Amino acid sequence: MNAERGVGSNPDNRKIMQTAMSSTNKFKNILRVTGGNFLEMYDFFLFGLYAIYISNTFFPSSDEFISMMATFATFGAGFLMRPLGAIILGSYIDRIGRRRGLIVTLAIMACGTILIAFVPGYSTLGMLAPVLVLIGRLLQGFSAGVELGGVSVYLSEIATPGNKGFYVSWQSASQQVAIIFAAALGYVINQWLMPAQIADWGWRIPFFIGCLIIPVIFLIRRSLQESEEFLARKHRPALGEIFQSIAQNWAIVLAGSMLVLMTTVSFYMITVYTPTFGKKVLDLTVVNSLVVTLCVGVSNFFWLPVMGSLSDKIGRKPILITFTVLTMLTAYPLMRWLVVDPTFAKMLIVELWLSFLYASYNGAMVAALTEVMPAHVRTVGFSLAYSIATMIGGSVPLIATTLIHTTNDKAAPGYCMAFAAVCGLIATFALYRNGGLQNK
Repeated sequence: MNAERGVGSNPDNRKIMQTAMSSTNKFKNILRVTGGNFLEMYDFFLFGLYAIYISNTFFPSSDEFISMMATFATFGAGFLMRPLGAIILGSYIDRIGRRRGLIVTLAIMACGTILIAFVPGYSTLGMLAPVLVLIGRLLQGFSAGVELGGVSVYLSEIATPGNKGFYVSWQSASQQVAIIFAAALGYVINQWLMPAQIADWGWRIPFFIGCLIIPVIFLIRRSLQESEEFLARKHRPALGEIFQSIAQNWAIVLAGSMLVLMTTVSFYMITVYTPTFGKKVLDLTVVNSLVVTLCVGVSNFFWLPVMGSLSDKIGRKPILITFTVLTMLTAYPLMRWLVVDPTFAKMLIVELWLSFLYASYNGAMVAALTEVMPAHVRTVGFSLAYSIATMIGGSVPLIATTLIHTTNDKAAPGYCMAFAAVCGLIATFALYRNGGLQNK
């Protein structure tokens, strides 16, 4: 009893216990918020990962190029809704709180996923089938427009001092878990079913699984605690105030979009587009492409928190500059080396290098973007900048397919990454001039 009283009455011991409890709560909140982010991104990216089968089911054509273009155009349509979602849902979250807003985004994403999973194909519904799929994509895009911003801002607000880059990096890391899970599931399906079965109905299995996970993640996110920084804020801006602030800070939003472009182009290139690129362009097997995608997800998951933590120690700017320059110098030459004599090993090497570039840059970039946005409109500002960039980055499968078809250069996607790196480098210098961003 005396020993227990001694522990409880000792101020140092109480402080240690409070710190331990606080760390435990933060860890649980990270799991809760990134768990929802995992599901939303899993549902959102499935469309791109299974584009080959979706094109045959909903957009059949005697011309394979037209079929794939229609599929990727529908995939890209979701990104056109992201700025709208960023503004409407982002301002909602900045007014009513991170927790309640993130539950709403999850519900909207779920509606889109269920629609895509259960809509019969073109052979059954005719033109109604692709229209319903398009509506599903638009709902997913509207929700995703604020999901990344809401999660990133929440993580930045609960981060311990000096660890913001590490905390925020778990937003992107949770996306990699979604990619790993989707790729691994695709590998199992390809081993379990015949190609004709996959093309007919097997590709829907990952969507069905996503639907089954939704109730679990919804319950997890309901227990999410509001961030102390948001609760401490006395003023809740009205929608008009938010629009006024965004208009006043349009230059920051534009520069932020250029900063994000490097991330979105790289990410969709090495994950969503990889299965299609491997099979249709390099003539490798679907299994080979899925294994590469899985390895890329694991690589991203490792490097994101490592480089986010490094940016806490040496600053965001050195990392952003280093990896934009490396991307500019190596993206196209490596793609050229790959397409001249494509093999599974060469594709894995190239994709893992591009993964290292993406994850290292993104580990510092996301934290930097949360730091530059005014606190009272942090979610909507971050989400708008991210969504504008994603409208371009998310269209990479469409852009890459068009470039390869028109230039007859299979390495042309490398130009996309190099261009995005140039934009990221310009934005870095613009935002960090005269100490515009602090290395927090």
